[in-house]
Amino acid sequence: MQHYEKIATTILSTAIHRGAEKSTCPSEIARMLFPDDWRKHMKDVREVAIDLHNKGSVAITQKGIPVDVNNIEGPVRIKII
Repeated sequence: MQHYEKIATTILSTAIHRGAEKSTCPSEIARMLFPDDWRKHMKDVREVAIDLHNKGSVAITQKGIPVDVNNIEGPVRIKII
């Protein structure tokens, strides 16, 4: 993936800045990095977030509850562990 490192770094720095009690939306990351065409990068942002989740760096949640990243349906949030 072309932008993996930039996306991963932004996800981690944003999640760390927010702290363990707060989370961020993947669309916020996409908007920060790709303001003019953020929607077309949403899939990449979610894929990087899932990879970071699988590595134990972040948690992917829905309504504050960790989700099975293999069966995500609907909007998610990203938070530091």
